[in-house]
Amino acid sequence: MSTPKPVTYSSYLQIDALLQLQQPLSEGPEHDETLFIIIHQVYELWFKQLLHELDALEPALRRGDTVRALAALKRMLTILKTLVQQVDVLETMTPLSFNAFRTRLEASSGFQSAQFRTLEFRLGHKRASLLAQYAEGGAEHQRLAAALAAPTLWDAFLRYLENMGCAVPAAALSRDVCAPLAPDAEVQAVLITLYRGNEFPAQVCERLVDLDEGLQEWRYRHVKMVERTLGAKIGTGGSSGAEYLRRTLFTPLFPDLWDIRSQL
Repeated sequence: MSTPKPVTYSSYLQIDALLQLQQPLSEGPEHDETLFIIIHQVYELWFKQLLHELDALEPALRRGDTVRALAALKRMLTILKTLVQQVDVLETMTPLSFNAFRTRLEASSGFQSAQFRTLEFRLGHKRASLLAQYAEGGAEHQRLAAALAAPTLWDAFLRYLENMGCAVPAAALSRDVCAPLAPDAEVQAVLITLYRGNEFPAQVCERLVDLDEGLQEWRYRHVKMVERTLGAKIGTGGSSGAEYLRRTLFTPLFPDLWDIRSQL
């Protein structure tokens, strides 16, 4: 019987395989294409971790575990700050250096990131029309369809409020989870009461606002980076580029938590 090889830093992290994943397509290749690939691969790794944290956050909320929920939210917020900071690195790439290899991307686009779409769906920003971008029966389509049909983070939060003894309206608890979130005056009344009398669960509310704001901040930095690199050009993969991204700004994930600000 052969002796198993000892676990090393390289073998545990599969460094050899990892470093082979950056395969520029441009001739030369163009110097900045490696940076472009690495940045977007790292984004996908962070999206994977955000989804992993959601897997812990949602059940923690449903069982009323405030401590575990706050810990998961803190980690997600820290990851979002890292995503924003990575834009600084990407912006060291000039428009000329990006255009030197841009045509090699063909129809590929960050718009096609199934992990980011899954993250959006699980956070409540659902659009069934996006499923058409992925091959029916494929793993990405199935994953997104499951996220579309599943309750969102907000639905887990409403269950959390119920566990905390709040009189959450039955209609909110049984809402159509495939529908976009819309302001609910009855839920807002519950939240106002919570803010005024129960500081610990109110911290969860504030961390959800932080999460919402953090995602909006990343979207803003992303759109400014695209404007800086592409200007008014059509985006990679045929999207409307910066114009499309601007339309995604300032749309809150959790409108009730924003609407109550003027009532507190």
